Amino acid sequence: MISTYSALPGGSWSLGDLTVSRFGYGAMQLAGPWVMGPPADRDGALAVLRAAVELGITHFDTSDAYGPRFTNDAIREALHPYSDSVHISTKVGGTRDAQGGWPTARRPEELREQVQHNREVLRLETLDLVNLRLGNAEGVVAEPIAESYEALVDMQNEGLIRHLGVSNATTEQVAEAMAISPIVMVQNMYNIASRQDDALVDMLASEGIAFVPFFPLGGFSPLQSAALSAVATRLESTPMSIALAWLLQRSPNVLLIPGTSKAAHLRENVAGAGVTLTADDLAELDAIGG
Repeated sequence: MISTYSALPGGSWSLGDLTVSRFGYGAMQLAGPWVMGPPADRDGALAVLRAAVELGITHFDTSDAYGPRFTNDAIREALHPYSDSVHISTKVGGTRDAQGGWPTARRPEELREQVQHNREVLRLETLDLVNLRLGNAEGVVAEPIAESYEALVDMQNEGLIRHLGVSNATTEQVAEAMAISPIVMVQNMYNIASRQDDALVDMLASEGIAFVPFFPLGGFSPLQSAALSAVATRLESTPMSIALAWLLQRSPNVLLIPGTSKAAHLRENVAGAGVTLTADDLAELDAIGG
């Protein structure tokens, strides 16, 4: 097993007192179609999680709502008992309905139930990091968050949660959370073509807070760009590899959690993200989101 971060692109980052690899793994794709139901290939799901640890990945992102619960179940089966270096971040604030929708669930009692489910399925007395998922499936929503965030702070004070963050948040909501209690992470939609959080990335970097892009490769609509393809061809790489490399070079506080259900694809992502982009490459790529 790889015991250092040197073999992974990007090195490491500190989430409070936890050190994680900047190249992490997002578990959402381990669930069935539209993130509902069990993995199509359970053995393959377990294999990709174990391959991630073998590669030196120490940051695993999940949610009780994925499946629901199937991804947490796979993480526990593949990795428990967890190595001291493995850290799992999860999200609360939403559930799933029978139609595959993502209804919000942010009342204090709902959040407590979700935290307990995460603890039980993952078999963790204390969750390393819990992100409060805000907004809805369509995007961010400008609304107060104090009641929900304070409920998580209460659970943190009880020892159920180690660190807190927010997800799908506006800049104002990030500031509101920070004014209540420290955060170590913001997890928002962001990629080379969707750059609405550029200023937020820089502000968080100045505060030593991680920014974790979800849908780093475009999500359900993969990134497509002539400039991205041109740089990839010139560097004998792939557009997706270049997009990941760009994120790692965007700012040292950017942590990646690309997901895949196949170990071979995970290894390709890790190798591809190690591409070094020159100043000219970056200028060409920066124009995509300009």
